[in-house]
Amino acid sequence: MVLFDGVCTLCNRTVDFIVRHDRTGQFHYGSLQSSTARALLEKFDLPADSLESMVLIDQDRVYTKSAAALTIARKLDNPWHLLAIFQVVPRGIRDRLYDWIARHRYAWFGKKDGCRIPTDAEKRLFLE
Repeated sequence: MVLFDGVCTLCNRTVDFIVRHDRTGQFHYGSLQSSTARALLEKFDLPADSLESMVLIDQDRVYTKSAAALTIARKLDNPWHLLAIFQVVPRGIRDRLYDWIARHRYAWFGKKDGCRIPTDAEKRLFLE
């Protein structure tokens, strides 16, 4: 389960990218603004009011920030899984870069008025 900021243009483009390069359909998606996502965050003791991180829930493991992005990349089709090589960079450094981009994402990429609406073909992949 990939949880993302549903009004963030960069986050929506990232989900579009994942959907295109996850040909096996292993990922499902939910907007962090949704009640279902908030319940999942609560279940894993994550702050429900923080929209600054993509969250990956993989069975009972939770990944946030750069760990989420790189774990997702590792599971994508060729050649995108190779991006996981950046896991050799210490997490503190990766997360500082992630946080810097997250702080500026609305200014650089924009913000939508509402959450992403999946196409009919994608509906089975999305919460609510």
